[in-house]
Amino acid sequence: MLNVFVICTGNSCRSVMGEALFNHLGQGRIQAFSAGSHPIGRINQGALATLKRHGLPTEGYQSQSWDDFEHQPMDIVITVCDNAAGETCPVYLSKAVRAHWGVSDPGHVEGSEEEKIAAFEETFRILTLRVNKMLALPLETMPPDALTAELNTIGQLTA
Repeated sequence: MLNVFVICTGNSCRSVMGEALFNHLGQGRIQAFSAGSHPIGRINQGALATLKRHGLPTEGYQSQSWDDFEHQPMDIVITVCDNAAGETCPVYLSKAVRAHWGVSDPGHVEGSEEEKIAAFEETFRILTLRVNKMLALPLETMPPDALTAELNTIGQLTA
């Protein structure tokens, strides 16, 4: 089983949804974890509501530091910060294959409840697309350089 680490800065929203999707869609093949470089200490309620709407578990998630995983070997590390929005993505120092899948943070959307829900749904849709594309790859047999290139290409997909 491959260990996938989904990280961002706060570990409250996007990385948690990524963790949930990998564990749900990659059952038996992927064990996913999420953490942040500066965790905020709570999970965004909009992220949990989105998981619930899609029938994914909403229990057991924590906003935690990547330091909590220093002894957990990781095979693939995916950052989900949105560089286009000026966020600084953390750099995880490990020998794991690394890729960047920047997505907008729906937790910062202002507006009506419908607009906020739509932002969470869009982030969830993009992450689902990317996770499914990744799981279609022969992850276990790909050379690290080829896997890195494929994962970074997948990180550009929005449709």
